[in-house]
Amino acid sequence: MSKKTKYSLVALILVFAVYGYEHFLKTAEITEIIDEGKDVKSSTNEYFLPTSTTGQIVHHEGYSLSYSEPHEQAEWVAYELKKSHLTNSNFKRPYFEIDQAVKTGAASWRNYKNSGYDRGHLCPAGDKSYSKQAYDETFLTSNISPQNHAFNSGIWNTLEQKVRYWAGKYDGVFVVTGGVLKGNMKTIGSEQVAVPNQFYKVLIDTNSGAVKMIAFLMPHENSNKLLYKFVVSVDAVEALTGIDFFPELEDTLENKLEASSSYKGWSFN
Repeated sequence: MSKKTKYSLVALILVFAVYGYEHFLKTAEITEIIDEGKDVKSSTNEYFLPTSTTGQIVHHEGYSLSYSEPHEQAEWVAYELKKSHLTNSNFKRPYFEIDQAVKTGAASWRNYKNSGYDRGHLCPAGDKSYSKQAYDETFLTSNISPQNHAFNSGIWNTLEQKVRYWAGKYDGVFVVTGGVLKGNMKTIGSEQVAVPNQFYKVLIDTNSGAVKMIAFLMPHENSNKLLYKFVVSVDAVEALTGIDFFPELEDTLENKLEASSSYKGWSFN
């Protein structure tokens, strides 16, 4: 074997060794992130978390989610929106990143490119502007769902603003939101990310006296209707999604609140 050949083999071995070590480090990092995602964080109110129909719950600092691998998005994202969270911090908008805490592998943001759909936040960035970490977490791909732009910037945005209004008025609310991942849905991208035909938000308020709930179910299209026209019972959303939203509540109270489609006590002014 010539000296030149030996040098080439040594160089090749070194390249593979470096690549292997980098791969090992990356795998170790992802494993650590997944493990961290199993632990409830200090800002997550575990008591109000819904059930998961997928068995894959991930906890970030500012919100928790249940990831649906067949649909490549969260079936729900849940978080507490406190009055103190309502700030006007002007953080630089980050790039979307694949959520490494999803052990089955979260969808890439590239699925949305040239799809005709927005990367619609489930937990809005505006709800997490009290810290840079919490804000940046909302740009993880586990927190987005394909949304028509007119819907995302229209009636859905109006509802998000109303939720912030209630958080201020009632000294905080707990929010659960997502797309209805049922029925015949269009898909986008190479990973076939499902496009929900409907989106929902379910809120509970325990801070302003008697416990109260409200639920919204919206067709995936923009609308000029008033928000209260989309109010339904929590039971109706549970029937559509298969999710039990507040299983830790005392049964009698849970059954009474979830059966009602009244919006009494929620100011729409």
